[in-house]
Amino acid sequence: MIEKVSLREKIGYGFGDAASSMFWKIFSIFLPIFYTDVFGISAAAVGTMLLVTRIWDTANDPIMGIVCDRTNTKWGKFRPYLLWIAIPFGIIGVLMFTTPNLSLSGKIIYAYITYTLMMMAYTAINVPYASLLGVMSHKSDDRTSFASYRMIFAFAGSILIVLIYQPLIDWFKGSFSEATSYQFTMIIVGLIAICFFLITFLWTKERISTPKEQKNNLKEDIKNLAGNIPWFILLGSGVATLIFNSVRDGVVLYYFKYYIIDDAAFTFSFTMLTFSTVYLFLGQATNMIGVMMAKSVSALLGKRKTFMYAMFTAAFLSCLFYFVDKQNLWLIYLLQALISFCAGIIFPLLWSMYADAADYSEWKSGRRATGLVFSASSMSQKLGWTIGGSITLWLLALYGFEANADQSPETIKGIKYMMSFVPGVAALISGLVIMFYRLSDKKMLGIIADLEERRK
Repeated sequence: MIEKVSLREKIGYGFGDAASSMFWKIFSIFLPIFYTDVFGISAAAVGTMLLVTRIWDTANDPIMGIVCDRTNTKWGKFRPYLLWIAIPFGIIGVLMFTTPNLSLSGKIIYAYITYTLMMMAYTAINVPYASLLGVMSHKSDDRTSFASYRMIFAFAGSILIVLIYQPLIDWFKGSFSEATSYQFTMIIVGLIAICFFLITFLWTKERISTPKEQKNNLKEDIKNLAGNIPWFILLGSGVATLIFNSVRDGVVLYYFKYYIIDDAAFTFSFTMLTFSTVYLFLGQATNMIGVMMAKSVSALLGKRKTFMYAMFTAAFLSCLFYFVDKQNLWLIYLLQALISFCAGIIFPLLWSMYADAADYSEWKSGRRATGLVFSASSMSQKLGWTIGGSITLWLLALYGFEANADQSPETIKGIKYMMSFVPGVAALISGLVIMFYRLSDKKMLGIIADLEERRK
């Protein structure tokens, strides 16, 4: 008999991605401008750092997946890492946003070390967290539901960050330097993230175990992964999707600071919301609406078609963004809402499809390597973000960007390209790649039924 999952467990699972997404949104939006305008290193140096550190980090994801698959504790294979890594995760986040009194070369070395450690900590907690989705329930509907809760909480975490991060920095700047303000803000965010990860550890449960007759065999696991075509399709589409998101996120503060000329949109007694904060909040809110619509739309069209149509629509709308005049803020906000809605729909589907790929691998080979399969999700996420972040910063350097100065018309044009055509092309590629995904909802019902018979 399959144990029914509770609402509390779905909520508990969601808290984990709220924590990860808080940090991920900071990496995407605030880290680039922190490095160039506060920490004091060039855009080109930051772009190169993001790519160089990824050489190790790309290998780190499947390694962590392999380690998880071979972990056996009273809490399961994946949950213990939420307990063990939560506090180091928060501490390293603070160190990454700490500005030491060093020379330029010393700062670059410090940035390389702390960024590498942060990505390792992110892998160590996020690969097990993502893999947990594959072992909490056999049922495809439960998995889509878990993935939807995950995405709702992810965007809730992102909304929290876009609403409090810049206002907290501005508030601390009343008494401290800008660099110290970033550090203190990260202390608050780190404590929140630690609490969220611990809630996920306490409220979730692993129900699916490795087949009893399966013996550890890394060579076989890698061989099976190499033959898992749906996994490779999801990897490719996931990378393109994250490039689409990371370029738009990475350039947004530059777009508002140097092109729109960011100012207070709403002023309260204790803080103010700038045009960029409203833009970011609107994006996260409509992302969340897209997440909530994902299950019903995919039930009507199927996961693959829903994903594909959403990405094609996002590509078209992104290209339109280039032609909007900076005075037309309402149209800028409208396009942001529509593009973010499309992006929101696809993420629950992507995580649910990774779980399907893990089942497909077990059905085809008789071996289950959930951690290795799900490490693709973390790998594609970080690889896509890194490529997108590097592209953003290199293009800024190419177009002559200078921190804290008036930008040339050529630089402004480059910033507009990065808000429109560059992410638009990435979204188009993502939609084209997912066209080749062949694990339909109907086929997965048959695979799951077959696996249930085998497990009995």
